[in-house]
Amino acid sequence: MARTTSDAPAAETAPSLGAEHDVELFRRMLLIRRFEETVQSLFQKGEVHGTTHLYVGEEAGAVGVADVLGPDDRVAGTYRGHGHALALGVDPQALLDEMLGRATGVCGGRAGSMNVIDLEHRLIGCFGIIGGSASAATGAALAQRRVGGVAVAFFGEGTTNHGYFHECLNFAAVAKLPVVFVCENNLYGEFTPYEDVTAGDIAGRVASYGVPTETIDGNDVWVVRAAAEAAVARARAGEGPQFIQSMTYRHVGHSRSDPGAYRKPGELDAWKERDPLLVARARLQELHGLTPERLDAVDAEVTAQLDAAAVAGLAAPYPDPAEGLGREFKD
Repeated sequence: MARTTSDAPAAETAPSLGAEHDVELFRRMLLIRRFEETVQSLFQKGEVHGTTHLYVGEEAGAVGVADVLGPDDRVAGTYRGHGHALALGVDPQALLDEMLGRATGVCGGRAGSMNVIDLEHRLIGCFGIIGGSASAATGAALAQRRVGGVAVAFFGEGTTNHGYFHECLNFAAVAKLPVVFVCENNLYGEFTPYEDVTAGDIAGRVASYGVPTETIDGNDVWVVRAAAEAAVARARAGEGPQFIQSMTYRHVGHSRSDPGAYRKPGELDAWKERDPLLVARARLQELHGLTPERLDAVDAEVTAQLDAAAVAGLAAPYPDPAEGLGREFKD
């Protein structure tokens, strides 16, 4: 039997932030979606080397969380971290240039797809190691509590089967660190259904450490934002680590060469009915009376921005191996 969105939490409601702010959340999700589509297109043309792990279908998670963070907060992303970076405000041109290995990239063309760092925008790193983000954010939280900041770790459900995830939870709980663990549960660890390799309930595991947990609809940006706002506030107030399990689904394969043939029949179609962009469009039309034409115009603007970024990125120079060493990670 195919898993569908019925396996995710029931539809929830979250307060509006006003039409202008709500449209901006939609625009940021569109930016991530069109960016990822651009990366995939450039990869297929041989312009992006190495591998890529796209965030298509999961945009609400990064955007909802990033929207409640302050200047003293820090974020650790995953190898699927383009979405995390863009949600934090990393310049899409500089990020695309990085994907293309150009000197104008956010890390000088040396980080590639999985290892982006942009300290200026609070991104302490995207980590190719499974769960590396949880370890990094736990460490960052030691420093963040000195300045009233919070550290956030994004990771997939597969991380919860790794020993250092539990070490981080234990240490963060004992030390009451201001860290928010965000598990983006997209149902698959690479090609394997997570329930085939994960015993028990993930949230239940976390709760055993005395860490507050919440499982939410990760395809509704307003639901994600509301949960993140409450969790970040508790962490900032000295209440220790918080855990959010964001139930979502990637529309694409695990990485560049994965066609996703292992999916159960009808599963992808069912989840696409809860596409974060469709959820947001419906809410904007119903709540604010925005017309489809108005929302299409936002999409067209974002698409044009990425089309122009691709042209500029392909024209940018490659880095000189003898220059710029040690200056990749700007503060």
